[in-house]
Amino acid sequence: MSRNQQKLASSFMSDRRGFLLSGASLAILPLASKMALGHVYRSYAFPEYPFQLGITSGDPVQDGVVIWTRLATKPVEGKSSGIPSENFEVTWELAHDEGMKQVVQTGTSVATPELGHSIHIEVSGLEPDRWYWYRFRCGDAESPIGRTRTMPAMDKNPDQLRFAFASCQHYETGLYTAYRHMSQDNLDLIVHLGDYIYEGKARDSKVRKHVGPELMTLEDYRARYALYKSDLDLQAAHQAAPWLVTWDDHEFDNNYAGLISEQSNVPPSVFMARRAAAYQAYYENMPLRAVSIPKGHDMQLYRRAHFGNLAQFEILDTRQYRSNQPNDDKSSDLIGDVFAPNASMLGAAQERWLSEGLIGSDAQWNILAQQVMMGRADRAPGEVRRFSMDQWSGYDVARTRLLELIASRNNKNTVVLTGDIHNNWVNDLQVQFDDPKAPVVATEFVGTSISSGGNGTANPKGLEALLSENPFVKFHNAERGYVRCTVTRKSWQSDFQVVEFVDKPGAPNVTRATFVVERDKPGALRA
Repeated sequence: MSRNQQKLASSFMSDRRGFLLSGASLAILPLASKMALGHVYRSYAFPEYPFQLGITSGDPVQDGVVIWTRLATKPVEGKSSGIPSENFEVTWELAHDEGMKQVVQTGTSVATPELGHSIHIEVSGLEPDRWYWYRFRCGDAESPIGRTRTMPAMDKNPDQLRFAFASCQHYETGLYTAYRHMSQDNLDLIVHLGDYIYEGKARDSKVRKHVGPELMTLEDYRARYALYKSDLDLQAAHQAAPWLVTWDDHEFDNNYAGLISEQSNVPPSVFMARRAAAYQAYYENMPLRAVSIPKGHDMQLYRRAHFGNLAQFEILDTRQYRSNQPNDDKSSDLIGDVFAPNASMLGAAQERWLSEGLIGSDAQWNILAQQVMMGRADRAPGEVRRFSMDQWSGYDVARTRLLELIASRNNKNTVVLTGDIHNNWVNDLQVQFDDPKAPVVATEFVGTSISSGGNGTANPKGLEALLSENPFVKFHNAERGYVRCTVTRKSWQSDFQVVEFVDKPGAPNVTRATFVVERDKPGALRA
């Protein structure tokens, strides 16, 4: 075993109590007496500000939302983040107004060291389709004020939904300027499609620098989230609107597939222990409900969200249950196990759940929020063909099955949202990609990275060849930024918002392209 693997194996038993506590006991923490938790600090003078990781909200429903914070006075100092290994009482308030004068609900919870001093409050009993503001207090400190909202009631058909989606925010390779712009867009929701952190060790000569080695233990992952969450531009976006989140690979380990590591020499027990640490840290740092509390190296993340009858979000997990990538996960032609009949991107249970959700949906727009590109893009010019095996291209039978299901439905308004690839794409999705005249059954919008890859370019090398090889691709761009979406009963509009540099502050927000999908007419048109 490598030194990092030995470190993880030796730390697994000491961290195991934390894994078990989060998986078994967290569900009853809101009901537990303070006596059962041991001593709880209700009055405490923090030597430094404890809300340095900000606040956020997420997973809104028509009568409630999750509000989140995590205590930290020294964000990158390991598992404790500067907070003593004690229990701290945290008070929360939710109000009708930004000034917090019209408080409608308040309560207390306990931030425990076993959960990295994170707090997840599932507020319920709220009015549908309205904005709220919230904050936390602990000891002598008060958090910033965040803005959140509930979803419209299921039987309502709102006029409009405005949201943005983003992914891939490598801390070392660029600043989060795009998030500052996003926080000013007056959005109903923000959707994050994965690679919230990167697991690699610190590197020199970058815009910013990670702290520590490649992540292996729960302490490592906690410190990395604290580093990322200390960014003020990211905090501004978290405060502006509720988030819907899902992960990709770098929240754990690059290009992993289920319980299979990218490296062939990793013992399964070490890999599972590392995944358990990564999953617990992800839960601790995201505004997720108790249903997503990890159980060891398993975590329920796929779920559904409804914006009234206007939009239904299917939030997918394409990492935890997938089969191994074919052809040794190397770009290749469509050969061999690409066509394995039992290969799966989602796993049987999640695929069945998704199929039932799409078949039963009466929403005007059905949105698949997921990680890797569904469009089958050939990245080699000429007669040679080269496809990514980590994307849906490596799982041809599963992709065809899903697109055939979408094509069979009377509701033709399915949109796929994708991250991962650090480029912007607009793809018309077809069951038969080899036939340019095959019907378009859905539209895929692929968002670029927030910062991963460093400064991008509006005209990437080989652009003309890529568009020629792949007629279903309507737009491709390699700048940094996010995608802002406006959804109405009649149409969907996606604005590709870019920042031209991320190696220094101050990049303006530019709308590089706008595409529209008309209701009941799959396929994107440039506006």
